[in-house]
Amino acid sequence: MTKFPSDFMLGASTAAHQVEGNNANSDFWALEHLDNTTFKEKSLDAVDHYNRYEEDIVLMKNAGLNAYRFSVEWARIEPKQGDFDENAIDHYRRKIAFCRANGVEPVITMHHFTSPVWVIQQGGWGNPQTADFFATYCEKIAKELGGDLKYICTINEANMGLQLIKLMKDMQGKEGDVQVGINADQMRARMVAYGKEAMEKHGINPQNTFLSPASGIVGNAIVVQAHVKARDAMKAVCPHLKVGITLSLHDFQAQPSGENEAEVEWIEEFTQYLPYIYQDDFIGVQNYSRKIIGPQGRIKPPADAPLTQMGYENYPAAIGNVSRKVAELFKGDIIITENGMATDDDAERIEFITKALEGVRACIADGVPIKGYIHWSLLDNFEWMLGYSRTFGLIAVDRTTQVRHPKGSLAYLGSYRADK
Repeated sequence: MTKFPSDFMLGASTAAHQVEGNNANSDFWALEHLDNTTFKEKSLDAVDHYNRYEEDIVLMKNAGLNAYRFSVEWARIEPKQGDFDENAIDHYRRKIAFCRANGVEPVITMHHFTSPVWVIQQGGWGNPQTADFFATYCEKIAKELGGDLKYICTINEANMGLQLIKLMKDMQGKEGDVQVGINADQMRARMVAYGKEAMEKHGINPQNTFLSPASGIVGNAIVVQAHVKARDAMKAVCPHLKVGITLSLHDFQAQPSGENEAEVEWIEEFTQYLPYIYQDDFIGVQNYSRKIIGPQGRIKPPADAPLTQMGYENYPAAIGNVSRKVAELFKGDIIITENGMATDDDAERIEFITKALEGVRACIADGVPIKGYIHWSLLDNFEWMLGYSRTFGLIAVDRTTQVRHPKGSLAYLGSYRADK
């Protein structure tokens, strides 16, 4: 085994709503509890990471991991517009300090899909003012917590809205068409009743949430402006911060005569964002699989291709391919902020990690500036509309007791540290 140097960030990721539990001021919490919800189940206590983060960070440390990417929850910090909850801020201050005390680099994400209900009531990600709302929140966090941080991701998978547009245009679209837990069938079947109930009970239109294809190009423009404004606001307060964005990226592989279609896909998924991120310090690359492209567009994986629980192809080589392609145009650092697979077979996960890290090491050997590999996910958790049915974690959780059960893959990933 060729190990990574001690200064390489080797870790795992989570998102607040998926692991913390009881995110009651968020849009997703409101939508989960509708009678006509498109969520398969409610997040509820999730895996109680809000109260058990110390235990989880110690498990990371003991396994040899030295980086933890997690999100601070906007809906907790600013539950009402302009009303910042100092207790919530202090919670994340303690969490960051605990990471540092245990030799774990905290990599913070400011927005990981969920928003405060009040943001959605004012038009959400279809309202240009949301970019300013977001920048104000980010500036507050930079003032309060920035001194103890080095890396901040502004927005998780800023391009996800456009990917969802593609999914919904394809009326045969299934879960494997997009790298997030979307319940596409129920979204189509219940959309009218779902939207009507959300407006009546909470004054929100689900089409204005971040994980909505409805806002289209306008919403995408708001998202990138939110990133730019937030980045600049945080750097003005804390110039030492390294700020970037994360994008959901596929390894587009062209078949004969599919080269033009593959390039169009790459432009839509990555290249169009370059004017907004060229001043960023790093990019968070998030990849789970490949897509095969023919002259008429996307082609299904080979019939014998292994699939993950999410329905897309188990193809760990994709992360190295995508990182190389990103580095051709983006000249800052690369941090792999998500890569992994949903499976109930941990031996399969270990094999995935082995092959993925082979690709990462090869990239680094060739001069690709990859500074970290942060696996998705630390814990089995709430996979958005698909509930708790998908298991991405390095740690299993018995949700009746919240007892943690580290999988062999946790220690295996940590074993790649040179100083372990």
